[in-house]
Amino acid sequence: MKQANTMDSSLVGEVSGDQHQYLNFQIGKEMFAVGILHIREIIEYGSLTTVPMMPGFVRGVINLRGSVVPVIDLSSRFGRGESVINRRSCIVILEIDSAHAANDEESLQEIGVIVDSVSEVLEIPPAEIEPAPSFGARIRPDFIAGMGKVQGRFVILLDVQHVLDIGEMAELASVVDGLVDDDS
Repeated sequence: MKQANTMDSSLVGEVSGDQHQYLNFQIGKEMFAVGILHIREIIEYGSLTTVPMMPGFVRGVINLRGSVVPVIDLSSRFGRGESVINRRSCIVILEIDSAHAANDEESLQEIGVIVDSVSEVLEIPPAEIEPAPSFGARIRPDFIAGMGKVQGRFVILLDVQHVLDIGEMAELASVVDGLVDDDS
């Protein structure tokens, strides 16, 4: 497995108490954002090691300083087909809470997500965040934490706990596994 190369992480910045900062990135022609408290780092897209019998949105794993980190294709996870990798594509390493099944102890899980490009860190005051729409969005409503208004445009604020729900993704993997077994 190839070691991931770290990009300039100055985009991540520092967070103080009541600031509401979000990393803004693009998937297709849409702008999304994730709270920077979830961001560990941003790395350039490199070769991934594929893992057999995973759902299509799991593109593979990378070696990040000795840790195996799964990499999710957000475009595919949103049901839009596989991302087309270009020179601006990168992997955003996120830390999400995941409970251990045996003892329900909270821990952090690192997961990489492929994005088409990273733009900037935005500060969006709570007054500029609208609730998630109940219909009309091009992704599942439970994936949306809210809609941030930035310079007259809306940015979709993702709920990373739902988008990257380990339990749901494991269930999808077992469904894929079951379909493969049925075809045998």
